[in-house]
Amino acid sequence: MRWNLRLTAANKGVWKASELQRNLGEHGLVISAGKMSGLWSGQPVSLKLEDLDVICVVLGCEIGDLLIPEPEKVSRPGRTETERVAVSAGTATPAVIPKRRDGRSLARPDSTPRPPPVCRPSTEK
Repeated sequence: MRWNLRLTAANKGVWKASELQRNLGEHGLVISAGKMSGLWSGQPVSLKLEDLDVICVVLGCEIGDLLIPEPEKVSRPGRTETERVAVSAGTATPAVIPKRRDGRSLARPDSTPRPPPVCRPSTEK
């Protein structure tokens, strides 16, 4: 996620961190100068959901204006950069073949599927 407070504030006519800090205080959210500096100029490490609500009310914006998703930056364990690029480019990923712990395949030796069981009505009375 990318933090987009400065641009959102600028679009609403708020150009200074001190102005936003004052407006937030008027709505009950008192933020120290250090924390306000971090919110204004960087990526916050943590932020309470209640604080996000107040920021949105003060700026007249939605959460989606403040937090911009960046799904391309998400990595999966065990996946290399080239695999991520290939997947995002729309290429097919290789099929996963389950293996037993001893390394042998779980597929039947002759690889032919078994026919489904036949259910016959009972002839007993």
